[in-house]
Amino acid sequence: MTDRFDAIIIGGGLAGGLAALALAREGFSLALVDSETPAAMREEAFDGRTTALAYAAARVFRRLGLWSALEPDAEPIRDILVTDGRRAAPGRKGFVSPFHLHFDSRELENGEPLGFIVENRRLRCAIYDGLARRENVELMAPARRTATAIGKSSAEVALASGRILTAPLVIAADGRHSPLRAEAGVKVTQWTYPQVGIVATVAHERPHDGVAQELFLPAGPFAILPMTGGRSNLVWTEAKAAAPAYLALPDADFLSAIRARFGDYLGEIELAGPRWSYPLAFHLAQSFIAPRLALIGDAAHAIHPIAGQGYNLGVKDIAALVEVLADARGVGLDIGAMSTLATYQRWRRFDSAMLAFGGDALVKLFSNDIAPIRLARDLGMSVVNQVPPLRRFFMRQAGADLGRLPELMAR
Repeated sequence: MTDRFDAIIIGGGLAGGLAALALAREGFSLALVDSETPAAMREEAFDGRTTALAYAAARVFRRLGLWSALEPDAEPIRDILVTDGRRAAPGRKGFVSPFHLHFDSRELENGEPLGFIVENRRLRCAIYDGLARRENVELMAPARRTATAIGKSSAEVALASGRILTAPLVIAADGRHSPLRAEAGVKVTQWTYPQVGIVATVAHERPHDGVAQELFLPAGPFAILPMTGGRSNLVWTEAKAAAPAYLALPDADFLSAIRARFGDYLGEIELAGPRWSYPLAFHLAQSFIAPRLALIGDAAHAIHPIAGQGYNLGVKDIAALVEVLADARGVGLDIGAMSTLATYQRWRRFDSAMLAFGGDALVKLFSNDIAPIRLARDLGMSVVNQVPPLRRFFMRQAGADLGRLPELMAR
């Protein structure tokens, strides 16, 4: 038997699940297919990472009715403090530049925090609870896609169970290594960084006051992100060659390495969860669309965590795609036609490319200890810090609040 839907979403993670909720809100019928068991994705051990949810992205969760479930576990970012520094080398004193960049949420006219730090598990739980309330979404998990056939007026997806799904459109939310993207012949611009992201959560003696800090070190940025419950999440970018040794340290030595990077302004600290690590890489799909296919989230782009914008790019993909598809259906157009999908691509690919390549430039600018470059970037930060319009521009960039915003993200 063939089951018909308005769209089939492959990948039920943070991007695919949110896309299903947003499309369901517009009355579309959805099949959401994921290989993982939903119960496993709710467990704390599944993913110890957090997400920096920009304030414009948080509006999407509010409009989809998810914020009341998230708010108790979403720590507002009131300030962002960016400092240039370098760790002490053997035989010399450490150095921290007097130049810094301070973003204060009180400067924004909208009165919103700059963003929120939320554990990924909390986001997934809110999304899956929301899906359970939507009658027009069928969650198929665990389920494995075995084939996809693209026809003139629809696409057909075969599952390992024998079910056949058909819809005018398939949405690829199947991650950075997206099999759907590869099968569609979409090429990718990509490279790896000589860095590893180390993630850990610490509990601390003193309050963080909602301040997110980022210290630029020669190996890469070291971010301290405020969480609820007197905790902070650390995103430590380290040279690939050195990272395994840090990950293997006993807890006491690992905490000493942390203190050597950000000092004791939070008082005594202790680990409040396991350590995680992941390789850092860049990729940008050369097209966000193919016949009867749209790419969102990591299937379309993955960027360095230096600016904390990875998931926010995906949220904007989702909000834009939903608006394009709803508008097309409203005037009787085929939602999976290339002419419809081209509107989505025009809206999202240039914006994604600009932010992705801009983030890559920041990585190259700040992940070194060359004196002339260090001086230039320090002076640049100082100029931005002293010019309020420039400061507010970068604050809105951090809030995913620039450019043409989809209705779900607009103020």
